[in-house]
Amino acid sequence: MERKTYKLHDIVMMKKPHPCGVNEMEIIRMGMDIRIKCTGCKHSILMPRSEFEKKLKKVLRSAETAE
Repeated sequence: MERKTYKLHDIVMMKKPHPCGVNEMEIIRMGMDIRIKCTGCKHSILMPRSEFEKKLKKVLRSAETAE
């Protein structure tokens, strides 16, 4: 299975939506842990990289194309 590539400030879709109903998240911190921010209610979530990779569905918009 191919690994999904993602970078800082990418907009990603998770497998399950956030409780506010929005399924789009922005990556705002990367390292061993990844912090993502809901684009709807602006709530941020910190999770280990392995958990993030399991829950990631796809990259919607790359930060490079937004510039």
